[in-house]
Amino acid sequence: MSLLPRTCKVLLCYVTDRKTLPGSVAGQTRLLLEKMEGAARAGVDWIQVREKDLSVRELVCLVEEAARTIPRPCRILVNDRLDVALVTGAGGVHLGERSLPLAEAKRFLREKNRSGDFLLGVSTHSLEAAQAAEKSDADYVIFGPVYETPSKAAFGPPQGIDLLAKVCERVSLPVIAIGGITLGNAPECVRAGAAGIAAIRLFQDARDITDVVRALRNSCA
Repeated sequence: MSLLPRTCKVLLCYVTDRKTLPGSVAGQTRLLLEKMEGAARAGVDWIQVREKDLSVRELVCLVEEAARTIPRPCRILVNDRLDVALVTGAGGVHLGERSLPLAEAKRFLREKNRSGDFLLGVSTHSLEAAQAAEKSDADYVIFGPVYETPSKAAFGPPQGIDLLAKVCERVSLPVIAIGGITLGNAPECVRAGAAGIAAIRLFQDARDITDVVRALRNSCA
């Protein structure tokens, strides 16, 4: 399965976090939907909906609304919840290391005849975890945190660019770098072998996300 659109050489993934946005709970959700639509129109390839505190019903509503407003070919990935990804017609599910095992997710999709273009990805924080994901037939892995970042502090100190390069060398899956990604260090990740970059603040806090996407396309080409 080809993950990278033919028109670009690096995959860009916006990971959402509505709780960092200003306003009331309802206002944050509205603003997040606007951010997602803007990111898709600017040329981001994937949007990973990572809103862990929402109930299943709330998450379904959010993803369904996003699917109505986000233009293709941008792909929506649902964090952790395979059931929500399937019922909303999302483009895939992104599993954490403590989520439903990848092999079980694969088996479920086969039983429901829902494989095909549906992506299964995994968050990894070590070379061993990335290799295990490859053996379980993941479509891609997100690896990090590569650099210092508040959102990934729970996963320990940064893994560093050298370990990212080793992971990219040792696994054949597309590796997406995450954690402290900026316009300045994104090209370094791509030179290390990453197929793309994933970020929250780089996209969500951008004053003009079109400029950010254009700069990434130019610097990571």
